[in-house]
Order: sequence, then C-alpha cells, then structure tokens
Amino acid sequence: MANLKDIRDRIKSVKSIQKVTKAMKMVAAAKMRRAQENMEQARPYTHRLTEVIQHLLPDVDRNMLPLLSSREVKRVAYVVVTSDRGLAGSFNTSVLRKAHNEIDELGKENVDIYCVGKKARDYFIVREYNIIDSFFDFWGDLNFDQSMKIGSAIIEHFLDGSVDEIRVVYNQFVNVATQMILTEKLLPIEYETVDTQSTDHLYEPSKRKIVKSLIPRHLNVQVWKYLLESYASEQAARMVAMENATSNSEEMIKNLTLEFNKARQAAITTEMLEIVSGAEALKG
Repeated sequence: MANLKDIRDRIKSVKSIQKVTKAMKMVAAAKMRRAQENMEQARPYTHRLTEVIQHLLPDVDRNMLPLLSSREVKRVAYVVVTSDRGLAGSFNTSVLRKAHNEIDELGKENVDIYCVGKKARDYFIVREYNIIDSFFDFWGDLNFDQSMKIGSAIIEHFLDGSVDEIRVVYNQFVNVATQMILTEKLLPIEYETVDTQSTDHLYEPSKRKIVKSLIPRHLNVQVWKYLLESYASEQAARMVAMENATSNSEEMIKNLTLEFNKARQAAITTEMLEIVSGAEALKG
C-alpha cells in the first residue's frame, strides 16, 4: 500500500488536472455555441444554392465548364479535415481512420492528399503518403477568405489535370453528442436529374450564364461548409471529452480519498499496537 504522502500528492495532482479540464470544457462550450451559430446560418444558403444548380444542370451543356466535365478516374485527391489540437476524444482518429482505409483501397500511389489541420498533416507525413499541401493555424480566426484560399488551391489541382476526382472527408455536426463522418465528392460536380416539369421558371440572364456564375461560388461555399461543420464538431467533441475527464477525475479523487483513509487508519492501528506492545513489555 502506498504511503500517505504519495496518496496525498496524487489527490492534489488529480484536483489540479480537474480544474484544467473544467476550464477547457467551458472554453469549448463557448466556442461551440459561436461555431454552431455560424454553421446554422450557412446551411440554408448552401442547400438553396445546391438546389438551384441541381435544377439548372440538366438543361445546360456540361462540357462548357471543366468543373462539370466527368473524366475517367485514374487519380484521386483527398481533402482530410481535422483539427490542430487533440484532447477531443475520437474526433480526429475517426476521420483519419476512414480516410486511411479509403486511400488504401485506391492505392496510396494513386492518391494526392490535402491536409486541413495539423493532425492530418502529422498523421500522413509519418506514413509517407503523397501530401500536396497542408493548411493549419487558422481555426482560431476562421473566416470565408481562408476557405476561399483553401478551395482555390484544391480546385486548381483539379483543373490542371493532376487528378480526376476530389473527395472530402470531414465531421458533420449532428448534435453536441454526435458527429457523423462523411465522404463527399467535391469535383467534378454531379447531381441527380430532378423533375422540373411541374414548374416553369424564367431565368435571367440565360441558364448558361447563371451556371457559370454560380459554380465557382458554390465550390467556395462547399469548402466553407466543410470547415464550419468540422470546427463545430471539434468543439462539441472536446467539450464532451473534457466533461467525461472531469467526471472521471471526481471518481478517481473519491477512490484515492478512500485509499488515503484506509492507509491512515492502518498507520494509526499499527502505532497503537506498537505502544501497547511496548507498555506490556515494560510491565513484564
């Protein structure tokens, strides 16, 4: 059994860690609320823009824009969205595991990787995958300009013919306790044909011009969506992880306190026995 000083030091250490986890939980909760507000504001615009393009694509020549033309898929680029920091439960490991498995199915020699977040960069560098570019140290000041910068680099890689398809692996925010890992095709843009016969829309200017104008904007908004969803998911995962850590530390403190009391009682009992034994010895 550990001595009293060791147990007392462990209790003190666990209490110090508990204060840190409580503070991190509150910080993550505040960041998550702001991130969730931004994400929920962007969702309607993203969905509506997608619907408009979906209705227009069947009526235009897809060859008019390279972003719309499908190719034989020989090489694929993966955009893996993670965080810069850990302490968020399985937030990063789940995304990296899914991306790793999908890339290995295609063959790592046939895949280019764009890493968004330090965790993705560090993971794939160690395993010697083909990383084209990485983006990090921007989450604290996340803005639309940053998403446009990332999107431009990715889109240019597709337009110059380096890859034939671009996929994105990220966490979609469902609620505080749940984040869904998704893989979405970013390029080339493909939508299922929808029935547009029930309504008659008039478009001004022409559908061709509208599509040419909306497609670049749509891609920037999609990248912005991935970043917002991932950031909100990260903060939610970190808040839950820190709450669990705080609860576990409370349980650990209870167990250590019980162990401390048992050790102290054993020490007192031993001392009393020694005193009684000594007194009996003196009497003899």
